[in-house]
This record gives sequence, structure tokens and C-alpha cells, in this order.
Amino acid sequence: MLQGFLLSLSLLLAATATAGPALPGDSVYNLPASMTDQSGRVLAWQDLRGKPVVVSMFYTNCHLMCPLIIASGKALQKQLPQDQQSALDFAVVSIDPARDTPAALAEVSQQHRLDNARWHLLRPEARDVRTLASALGVRYRAQPDGSFNHTSVLILLDRDGRIVARSEVDGLQPDPAFVSTVREHLAAPN
Repeated sequence: MLQGFLLSLSLLLAATATAGPALPGDSVYNLPASMTDQSGRVLAWQDLRGKPVVVSMFYTNCHLMCPLIIASGKALQKQLPQDQQSALDFAVVSIDPARDTPAALAEVSQQHRLDNARWHLLRPEARDVRTLASALGVRYRAQPDGSFNHTSVLILLDRDGRIVARSEVDGLQPDPAFVSTVREHLAAPN
């Protein structure tokens, strides 16, 4: 009986050591969502943990605000020094997983010439979209013509998935105050 207990304890400790420290309670990565990226790779939402990420939500058939969200993210990326560019990832999560297949996501990535090492275009399971949007403070509503009304925002998450700052997207260039916040966050000691 004692051996069984010790074996269970050692397995639990090994699992805890593999998983890393627990997430903070206010981390958006506490949501157990799985996703597929533009390469067809399946990953867990928590897999973004480990470095700061600028997150937004979009859909690939959008021809108005979603291209601006990506352009604004790219402009933000270009305004950072090289060392900070490599320290920051971008994740754009689909609100239309029925149509946003990995191939559709890959096409958007190619159209915008995104660096696939830094940019993650993600298709969550349909059942997870509303929960992810709620955690990120993104509102959306499907329209009869197949389009979506949605919040257009860039959200800075820290390495553990806590929301640091957010900025509404209303053009090609990001809000200078948001850029400053991103720079300061990346320059701060870990």
C-alpha cells in the first residue's frame, strides 16, 4: 500500500515538474482550448505561454477591419528594435472556425507576408470561440451575409497569459501609447 502511495506521489511530482509552475489565476491560458495553426499543427492555447504575445481575433473572409488588425500588428512589430521583435509573438484567433481552415489561414499568412515563426494564425474548436472571446474582451456577432461585427483590438499578454494592455485598431498604425507599453514590457526584467 505504501509503495502504491509513493508511486502515485512520484508520478504526480513528475507531472508537475513537466508542466512547469502553475498559471496565475487571471491568465487567459487557463482556458483549456485546442487550436490548429496555419501549418496544420494542432496545439493547446497554453502552448503560447513562455513569451509575451500580442493577440487579436479575426476571420479570413473579412476585407475591412481584419486586414487592418494584421497591418497594425506588423507596423507595431516594425517599430520595435530587433531584439524586441524576436522576443514577441503574435496570435490571431479566428472567430469563424467553420470557414477558417488551415489552408485559409495559410493563404492570409502568405498575402500579408507574415513571419510564421512569430505569427500564429489560429483556428480554435467552434465550442471554444465564445469563451476565448469573452476572456479577451472581444465581442462579435455573426451577420446574415456571413460577415461578423467584432471588436478590433490588439491585446498584449505577458509570458503567463495575463492581459497587460489593449488598444483598439482604427487604422494601419498602432496607437503610439500601446507601442510604448509593449516596448516597456519587453524591456522590463523577467
